[in-house]
Amino acid sequence: MAIDTSAWSRRRLLKTGAALGAGLATPHFFVRNAWSQDQAFCNNPTGGNVVLGFNVPQSGPYADEGADELRAFQLAVQHLNGEGDGGLVKTLQPSSLKGNGILGKKVTFVTGDTQTKSDAARASAKRMIEADKAIMISGGSSSGVAVAVQSLCQDMGVMFMAGLTHSNDTTGKDKRRYGFRHFFNAYMSGQALGPVLGEEYGKDRKAYHLTADYTWGWTQEESIKNATEALGWETVQAVRTPLGAGDFSQYLTPVLNSGADVLILNHYGGDMVNSLRQAVTQFDMKNKQVNGKQFEIVVPLFSELMAQGAGEAVKGILGTANWDWKLDNEPSKILAKSFGEAYGSPPSQAAQTCYVQTLLYANAAEKAGTFYPPELIKALEDFEFDGMGNGPTLYRGSDHQCFKDVLVVRGKENPTNQFDLMEIVKIVPRDQVTYDASIFGGDLGPYEVKGCAA
Repeated sequence: MAIDTSAWSRRRLLKTGAALGAGLATPHFFVRNAWSQDQAFCNNPTGGNVVLGFNVPQSGPYADEGADELRAFQLAVQHLNGEGDGGLVKTLQPSSLKGNGILGKKVTFVTGDTQTKSDAARASAKRMIEADKAIMISGGSSSGVAVAVQSLCQDMGVMFMAGLTHSNDTTGKDKRRYGFRHFFNAYMSGQALGPVLGEEYGKDRKAYHLTADYTWGWTQEESIKNATEALGWETVQAVRTPLGAGDFSQYLTPVLNSGADVLILNHYGGDMVNSLRQAVTQFDMKNKQVNGKQFEIVVPLFSELMAQGAGEAVKGILGTANWDWKLDNEPSKILAKSFGEAYGSPPSQAAQTCYVQTLLYANAAEKAGTFYPPELIKALEDFEFDGMGNGPTLYRGSDHQCFKDVLVVRGKENPTNQFDLMEIVKIVPRDQVTYDASIFGGDLGPYEVKGCAA
């Protein structure tokens, strides 16, 4: 798949900154819809509007991702309501979307601040469900938050369309029937990135891990260790770091005396920006020679948004991504244009996944002909779709994990503009990152729950 880097010149970005078989189906539709309306379920919308709850980090170390997610959610709502250019409403295939809201009801939304803290995220989601009557919750940029909110939504009978969450646990041991994840996971990063690391850096390496101390970091470290040790790499040490540490110098100081010749930063968001910049500028690690080899730094989960924060430090750094606005396919171009005209910058991978999740929820409701969650869940389980920018994608029924191609990316040495900081090294086909759902355990739980309507 070719990559289009010409679409976003600095001049263009500055210019865009200011803008923001029916006959057979009908009987089944009415029977199913009438049946579901007899059921008591949480926040069944009875008026002319339907409320979605967007729960994002508006403060804390992942606030940049949260801000971009919120922009994407707002854009998705506009497009679902038939406003703007329609975005990817017109490219999803197969699609039941009509561009007149969801099931004829205008889409409205409320927001909350997760603070990148599980307790705060649960409280925010609970408020949106109970006080604002949100029928679906989405968002988050932390797997700890995603796991906590997903569990709450299962109990309350409200669907959770997860935003940015990369831990294996989200659709593994902590998976829930009412939760769905479009984003890829740590295992997929390891499977996609491992072979490239072997090709680029050789199979005789010693790695030192710095790892965010929560569910995402743990599973990211495990997945990358498994992938690199399978190559022949030795793991010298793995050290856990607190979320939002800010200054990582005390964790970076021991690295160069450890005998390691690769530093793997299992960090994301502001933590990745700070730790990478310190490793490169304060400790000058990229210019060191260890064990007769050039010292290397790897960031397994990467994004353009983080690259902007890290600046020069990202040059040459390898990692993986869920999506990139420079992909040369029509949906990616449409979303980049629509988002850019609204906000003056291309969407991040966090924004893209949140936008897509909103459309997929709406499409499931249109397909099912009801807001009744068990019917929407069944409409999403084993749903094969395309037209969202990731190529052919499967929402697997057994764990509610999306399977699609994974990108291996690298920080560009000579970027053409402030938004073109990563190059796509390899597009890894989805069959190479697909796994048996049983390896991560967990139980989805029931379709029918008492929920908040009980």
